[in-house]
Amino acid sequence: MIIIYFWRKINKISSVRVFLISIFVSSFCGFANCDLAKNSNKVVIAGGSLTEIVYDLKEEEKLIAVDITSNFPPEAKELPSIGYVRALSTEGLLSLSPSLILGEDDMGPPLVLDQLALVGIDIRIIPENYSIDGILSKVACVTQILGTNLDARKRLETKINKHVSDLKNLREDFALKNKTVMLILNLQGTSPVVAGHSTSGNGFINLLGAKNIMDDFEGWKPVSTESILEKNPDYILVTKRGMSSFSDEEAFSKHPSLKLTKAAKAKKIYAVDGMSMLGFGPRTIKTAVEITKKISIN
Repeated sequence: MIIIYFWRKINKISSVRVFLISIFVSSFCGFANCDLAKNSNKVVIAGGSLTEIVYDLKEEEKLIAVDITSNFPPEAKELPSIGYVRALSTEGLLSLSPSLILGEDDMGPPLVLDQLALVGIDIRIIPENYSIDGILSKVACVTQILGTNLDARKRLETKINKHVSDLKNLREDFALKNKTVMLILNLQGTSPVVAGHSTSGNGFINLLGAKNIMDDFEGWKPVSTESILEKNPDYILVTKRGMSSFSDEEAFSKHPSLKLTKAAKAKKIYAVDGMSMLGFGPRTIKTAVEITKKISIN
């Protein structure tokens, strides 16, 4: 508000412009905080990891709708759907009369969030950090916003930390430090779409203690056969949805872009549930434990 005051004094801009900027600044700040919500009786969630957290905290009775990435636990799929987390509808959300909307950091589009904020809906974007600390911070933030009993938070943190301990022990016994991994999200035509740096895929590979062979670019990108053969990963992870047109990992390993890699030749391609691996919610560390165990006995 201080910025707006001086802008008004110095530039003598119109009151309408000041009002709109004030709304933008206020709503932006409101989206990214973990303060206790005034009313969390009718909650809408846009982001599967947040839905998992709410169920683990035993707060699911507050939910009135979720997005399509909220597929766990199975009962979450019985709630009304608001569509895809990045393609929300103002009209659809308003029809639900939510008191609070919780979203992951890719919730949008921004115009919809601004429109909802203008009519007074409490919107919170939960900070994302693809790490163990990031998962625990996400749990803490949701707990604070909903005013959840601290015992419930401690129970969930204890469960997560047990998986963290198991993962650390496995990493000590079976080091992936000098091994390379490529993580495939899906296929775009015939080209695998893989995880670069600053992605949840890169974060998951870090959990395993391995090196992301495709960390020389940012985001998710389709890559050529030549690039994959040049990198030649030791292991390949792929989401189950990403290889849904193949019967199993062995069939997928015969894909033209993969069949000549070290991973394919050694049968070190693993299909993993996408949300449990990439959601960075309560299940992600457990999934890292399970994958490390599979790799260690292969």
